[in-house]
Amino acid sequence: MKAMVLKGKNTPLALETVPDPVPGPGEAVAKVLACGAGLTIHHTRTGRVPVEYPRILGHEITGEIVALGQGVSGLKIGDSVTAYFYLTCGHCYWCRVNRETLCDHFGGYVGREVDGGYAEYIKLPARNFLKLPPGLDWRKHPAEVAVITDAIATPVKVIRRARVTPYDTVAVFGAGGGLGVHMTMVARWACARKVIAVDVMASKFEACLKAGADAAVDASEGKVAEQLLELTGGKGVDVAIDFVSSTSTLEAGLAALGKGGRLVSLGGNSQPFRVEPAQALRKEIEILGSRYATRQEVLDSLDLVARGELFPLVTEKVPLEQAEAIHQRLDKGLVTARAALVMG
Repeated sequence: MKAMVLKGKNTPLALETVPDPVPGPGEAVAKVLACGAGLTIHHTRTGRVPVEYPRILGHEITGEIVALGQGVSGLKIGDSVTAYFYLTCGHCYWCRVNRETLCDHFGGYVGREVDGGYAEYIKLPARNFLKLPPGLDWRKHPAEVAVITDAIATPVKVIRRARVTPYDTVAVFGAGGGLGVHMTMVARWACARKVIAVDVMASKFEACLKAGADAAVDASEGKVAEQLLELTGGKGVDVAIDFVSSTSTLEAGLAALGKGGRLVSLGGNSQPFRVEPAQALRKEIEILGSRYATRQEVLDSLDLVARGELFPLVTEKVPLEQAEAIHQRLDKGLVTARAALVMG
């Protein structure tokens, strides 16, 4: 099969012919129709997260089951599927209470610890394949269906974790990115009172406004907290959702929170930031971390799109061979919303 292979840290993806995967016991193989190309994958390509080389990246897939290993049940040849990103055990306390992102026996990620979807075929533990619900036109929209597992599911998790209500004003930091645009979309779907997009690239604001933002804040001009306070009449925002999670964005989000505000961090920069205990106490501020989504949240997100309540925004679709070109654009922050590789 053809695959885009990563051979080293921050090296160009190389198109190679590699052996077709063969499923072992408890495994299945799917033909890949499309695979999302987002920043989570890009962090692996650039070497910001550890991985054993060579590796085939990619985890947001639309696929069709073509082979089953011994002992696999619940799947059959021809099933339309996507993939759950995390390799979890399925039997620890956290998996049993539907919080797989905290799995005690976490095995890593699809596209990092095991080869992913930047290829014509993908082999995974059978339990990592999720069947697509009726109503999703996966043959007509393989790219959009592929990215639901992250672009929609991650914001759905945040809405629940931050308890966003129709009374809340929500600010989205990094709103022009692949997750940010969809977070704006999902916050609007959740009937938030007001949604404010925050980004350093004003060229992405049009997409944010179309996705449901009521206003946009140009973070390149600085004084983000002051702008957010002005837009809320001095009250502050109820929820600040930060996909950048740098020191400056986290501190701006905190400063912009009103009473009872929640700050949600989803970035991986690992930069420390300052919290004033007296301010957190006085306002009863909450600081939350949020990782990906549970299997059920992914399934719920697939259903939401199948019912027509949401639809992902994929602005760039390219063939497998152009994966490296897409990652060059991701590196420069030039992709608005999501990009995807489409096979065939």
